[in-house]
Parts: sequence; C-alpha cells; structure tokens
Amino acid sequence: MTDVSIVSCNSYDEEEVRTALENVLLPIGGLDWVTPGMKIAIKANLVSMMKPELAATTHPALLCALVKMLRERDAEPIIGDSPGGLYNAAVVNRIYHVTGMKQAEAAGALLNQDFGNCEANFPEAMVAHQFTYTAYLDKVDAIIDFCKLKTHGMMGMSAAVKNMFGVVPGTFKPEYHFRYPDHRDFAKMLMDLNTYFAPKVKLCLVDAIVGMEGNGPTQGTPRHLGALLASRSPHPLDLVCAKLIGLTPKDIPTLEVAMENGWIPESVEQLKISGDLNRFCVRDFQNIHVRRSLQFEGHGKFASMFVRSALRAEPRPDKKLCVSCKKCAEICPAHVITMKNGIPEIDKTRCITCFCCQEFCPVGAMKVHRPLIARILNHKK
Repeated sequence: MTDVSIVSCNSYDEEEVRTALENVLLPIGGLDWVTPGMKIAIKANLVSMMKPELAATTHPALLCALVKMLRERDAEPIIGDSPGGLYNAAVVNRIYHVTGMKQAEAAGALLNQDFGNCEANFPEAMVAHQFTYTAYLDKVDAIIDFCKLKTHGMMGMSAAVKNMFGVVPGTFKPEYHFRYPDHRDFAKMLMDLNTYFAPKVKLCLVDAIVGMEGNGPTQGTPRHLGALLASRSPHPLDLVCAKLIGLTPKDIPTLEVAMENGWIPESVEQLKISGDLNRFCVRDFQNIHVRRSLQFEGHGKFASMFVRSALRAEPRPDKKLCVSCKKCAEICPAHVITMKNGIPEIDKTRCITCFCCQEFCPVGAMKVHRPLIARILNHKK
C-alpha cells in the first residue's frame, strides 16, 4: 500500500488541477470509500481573511475540483474551518468570501454555517484529555484534511497535522497556546486532536502547488513548488512535506512525537511513495528554525537554561512596518504585550513563544527573531 502519493501540478488551472487530483488519488485507492449520501467535511486551511494568491489558505481551484468529484459520487461536501478570532457567521462568512470559498459553493459545496461547539473527553490522550471542538464535525460521516504547505513560527511547518488545529474554535485557540506553552506539549496536543478525529479522517491532501516560505503561516512569501500530495494518514504526509522544504523531524515537534510513537519511520526513504519526491525538493526554501536540535543533557541545570535562552527564537516587531493596530496585544494568550509609543513591547520574561502575535499580525510586522548563535549553528548543520 502506498503511504504517500505526489504528482506534478504547476498551476491552479481548472483542467490541470482536476487531472492532478485524480492522479494523486489513484495510488491510494482514489475515492472508492465515498458512498452516495455521505456527508463529508473538507477541513480546509482558512486561517485568515486572505486572498488565494497570498498562499496562506487552501486554494479554491483545488477545493472546486474535489467538490465536483465528490458530487459525482452523490456525496455532500461541506467546507469548514475555524480561523483565529471570533467563530461566528459574520466573521467566517467574510473569510469564505475573501478566500474564494464562494467558488467552491458554486461548484456544489456547502459552506459550514453551524458555529456551535462541542466538548470532547479523551482519557487516552497524551495531554489534551478534554478539549473544545467545532460542532459541525459531529454531523458528518467523514473528514478530508486539505491543508496548505507553509512555514510556521511555533511548529516550524504547517501541513496536515497542524491543519487540524482548526477544529478548535477560534476564540479558544489562545487558551490552548497558554495551556501548552512548551513546544513539545503543544505538538502532543495537535497529535491528540488528530488521533481523536482519525476514525473520521479518510483522506489527507496538501496544496503544495504554491506554498509559503519565510514569515509564515500568514505573512510569508508565496513559493512555487508545483506539487500536490495525498495520503490516508497525516503523519507520513507531513514527513514527506518536511523533506520537500528541507526540514527533518528534529526541526518539527509533531514529527518528533510521531516518530517516538512509531507512527512514522526514522526517514522518508522508508516510506512507500508514489511519484518522484526528489523532483520537487527545494534546497533554498526559506524556513523558520524556531527550535534547537542539539542536545545539552548532562551539562547542569544552569548551563542548560543558558543554552536554551541563547538559542531560543522569539517574536520581535519591525518598527518600520508596524501600523500600531494593537492586534498582537489583543491576541497574545499570555497577555505580555503592551503598546509603547505606538509600538508593541514584549515582556520576554513571560513570553511563551507561541508566535500568535507573529501569525496574526495583519501587515507582517512581527517577525521570528533567532539569536546570532542559533543562526550560526543551524548554518553549520
């Protein structure tokens, strides 16, 4: 059985997208699991009110093609997501409009209008034993995780696993960042969400036709990759995505956790991949290296604390770009940002480095800053 399928798709042209989608699904069984009358949630990445060409969201051309394929099998596709911020009809419908979801609606999709919440009890979870999720997912028979390949300030990469954070209602997201400030714990929480919904997730797709590099996941730079990927599981899919953009499991907390749990092998070479992966790998992809990969155990508590402090990435405002909108201060889950003379000032002693301020800055003024020593070590690595 193929673990991950990857095919070429160089544009969002309607015919090319449809052909690529059919080809990428073929090695993993296509849509044979779809039955007439099935309600299928397409969990897109609709992180913010951003146009498709900015490469922050799942492109509507892909969603339109998928919707038509599901409709041809007499299924009922429902597109949904819970972006950061208020989770209500007024906000989400504006996001639907700007991100091009109305095109998918015209193609036959329903756009989720149920903005209720549900509570999950998950005793077997690693960390998220109770969590809140979007109620519409209880009303579907299956879920398709359709993400966008991007850099990410806290997790290093946003792909299939990170996309499921969208099941948490937007106003609850800062609480989860505050509850799991450690990067590994946050990664375990993301894995718990994926595990909880795994019985319903029948397919994972990655829009890597145009991804995002640099200051992702919202204010980075579009980067053409020309690839569409598919898998039955988000974990091997993310391992392949990491390879595409020049990252390893040590760079991405969710992949480290997946490897420790035996959900992925130690290297991408051990996966069964349909398609020429090396053809799509980008050597100069501009990544965000937010974590230290080196281990310093056995050097004493204070030495370890010094090393972590010296290598820790942190958010930092670009004064020339800042427009004094106060969005960063409003969204900060730890409430450590205050405005001084119109510029955000971060209390570094209490910052949990969740990078919410960087992710949701509307003008990209908040950057991920890495200390010089960290940049030197990563360059040598």
